[in-house]
Amino acid sequence: MLTIDTIYIDGAFVTPHGEEHAPLFNPATEERIGTVRLGDAHDVNAAVAAAKRAFPAMSRTSEAERIAMLKRLSEAVTPRADDLVATMIEEYGAPAAFIGFSVPHAASVFLEMAEVLESYPFRRTIGRAEVEMRTSGVAAAITPWNSNYGFICSKLATAIAAGTTIVIKPSEMSALQTQLLTECLHEAGLPRGVLNIVNGTGTVAGAALSAHPDIAKISFTGSTAIGRAIMAAGAQGIKRVTLELGGKSPTIILDDADLDAAIPQALMNGLANSGQACIDGTRILAPESRLDEILARLKAAVEALKVGPATNPASDIGPMVSERQWDRVQSYIRLGREEGATLLTGGEGRPDHLDRGWFVRPTVFAGVTNRMRIAREEIFGPVLCVIPYRDEAEAIAIANDTDYGLAAYVLSSDLERAKRVARQIDAGRVAINAAPHEPLAPFGGFKQSGIGREFGAFGLEAFLEPRAIIL
Repeated sequence: MLTIDTIYIDGAFVTPHGEEHAPLFNPATEERIGTVRLGDAHDVNAAVAAAKRAFPAMSRTSEAERIAMLKRLSEAVTPRADDLVATMIEEYGAPAAFIGFSVPHAASVFLEMAEVLESYPFRRTIGRAEVEMRTSGVAAAITPWNSNYGFICSKLATAIAAGTTIVIKPSEMSALQTQLLTECLHEAGLPRGVLNIVNGTGTVAGAALSAHPDIAKISFTGSTAIGRAIMAAGAQGIKRVTLELGGKSPTIILDDADLDAAIPQALMNGLANSGQACIDGTRILAPESRLDEILARLKAAVEALKVGPATNPASDIGPMVSERQWDRVQSYIRLGREEGATLLTGGEGRPDHLDRGWFVRPTVFAGVTNRMRIAREEIFGPVLCVIPYRDEAEAIAIANDTDYGLAAYVLSSDLERAKRVARQIDAGRVAINAAPHEPLAPFGGFKQSGIGREFGAFGLEAFLEPRAIIL
């Protein structure tokens, strides 16, 4: 059993002031695999002080110097890919498809931001004004457990590109992954104080970081409820805040869709990362004219999925991250039946072949209306709702009838029609058919899915402020 008893401040691994410890588990076996010592407000203060000391020099670095830092960070992560995969499997248990994306992504985000830096116009002339994009100030990032490597690296990459220093508070549930990744990042040899990482709970370390007077910029990924609290804390100091929050994304299957392609794609959209992803398309909107065929195909496809540990490369669905998350998903499956939805497949409990681990039976509800709670609230597990619609206009209306607006998906054999529908959906990203990930496109949400954007030039600008000198 491993013990994580250091945090990373001012370029060094140090013992936290905080004395609280939290257990770490393997979600596929429910076994305790480690302990993490948590930082407190004192540790946050020390980390912010280090970042503040390093900020003046960092803010004066050239684009070429920052590009060099980003390339070193990528080079530091890449050689440890096998170790990063093994640790993510043990502590989080995501299926191979997600891990296969996550670990290379952790290294590539630095190179993608370096590419942005190579052409980004930090200085431009507008009329009689000389406009310069300057860093906002010392940054803070609070990251979740469902893609630990990716969120830490993408927020760090953006801070480096903007010429600022950063304090990151990852999820305490991902401490083994954080420790290994921090060891990698340390090897990049960043100037002391540019990167600081404090393990801790949201209520202690996260709250102290959000309210700290020396933090100018907060970047948070997580639930909408916590996002509200961070925004309220940041408002006291008029901090710049980027929030990437929850989602209840629609997958619209248009009536001309090729179901041989659309059904597997709908499941990929809805069940990515075992359903533990904010962008998952968990509301499947199906045309009434083809509803019976779609339901039959969905049932067969879901029942063919393999649920099991990530140590088995054939597993399509892994465990929930914790017992608490497993209980939450179970409660929503019960709620769906109580609300009158039809259980097409799945249901409560573990899959029959598994007697331990926080595994959920992949579940699909039919007969769902968009007013049901299972269609409106983020479940964060492998639970899908099929909602019928009469025509294209109603499909768009249902897709937009949500408190969220992070992502959406349109499946059609007519690309122009799909694009027309996509343009009418209130979501930060709309993917058509099997569109691949575009790392330089803006990422973020409408409505209660957040404020601001990440990735590419849009993410960079979220860490910058324009200053005009008028001649």
